[in-house]
Amino acid sequence: MKALFDEISERTSQMVTNRYSTSFSLGVKFLAKRFHNPIYAIYGFVRFADEIVDSFHDFNKEDLLRDFKADTYKAIDQGISLNPILNNFQKVVNDYQIDRYLIETFLKSMEMDLTPREYNQKGYEEYILGSAEVVGLMCLKVFVEGNQDYYDELRYSAMKLGSAFQKINFLRDFKADQNDLGRLYFPQLQHNNIDERIKREIEADIQHDFEEGYKGILKLPKGARFGVYVAYTYYCNLFKKIATTPVSRIMDERIRIPNNEKYALLFGSYIKHSFNLL
Repeated sequence: MKALFDEISERTSQMVTNRYSTSFSLGVKFLAKRFHNPIYAIYGFVRFADEIVDSFHDFNKEDLLRDFKADTYKAIDQGISLNPILNNFQKVVNDYQIDRYLIETFLKSMEMDLTPREYNQKGYEEYILGSAEVVGLMCLKVFVEGNQDYYDELRYSAMKLGSAFQKINFLRDFKADQNDLGRLYFPQLQHNNIDERIKREIEADIQHDFEEGYKGILKLPKGARFGVYVAYTYYCNLFKKIATTPVSRIMDERIRIPNNEKYALLFGSYIKHSFNLL
């Protein structure tokens, strides 16, 4: 009954995605059906690793992450795991030939989150690469379905789109990252408090990443383009909301887009997609 266990593993990854991220789940729903499970699998893996370093404060995070890492590679090598999240992830890694370099780089960024720190430019770029850009590349591996030339063509844009999403998350979660977890990701804040000038500088960097990422969205295969565009639209609007929010509010609260606004954005995205206005 291995097929039944694999089905349970797939449903577990989907459940994790739906419970942890309504916005990401919306995007996945508008991918071609053949992409649903692979993207759920990648998100479930990434989410569990992130939860270890962000949430499990009453446990030994170093041990948990080390075991999770070892179990990940064991699952990939053996083609099975009794952890449903890792069982589903290993199947996608093996089916789509996802480079282990991408997995290793991601897990290294999670290790960086184990201790409070302020990032310089080099550390910031390393963390963005591991926590966001390589995740975009894992998804791209799925979308191109083995076409290495296509992957190479879209690689830079996929990395930039992941980078933009992550940097917006940093601004959105600024209060929790700084006050609860002791993390200051933006290198401009090594010796400074965030102010409007620094915020505008960060936003200009994000805007550049968005522009480069959008170029890649237009070249994605049809089955992936709309779902990724939905995620892009959500983050663009979150970015606009953050850009018009004073620094004082960003330091005090988590900026959100209510669910009714998310559905309105989805409708607008659908209209653009239907009339080839992307």
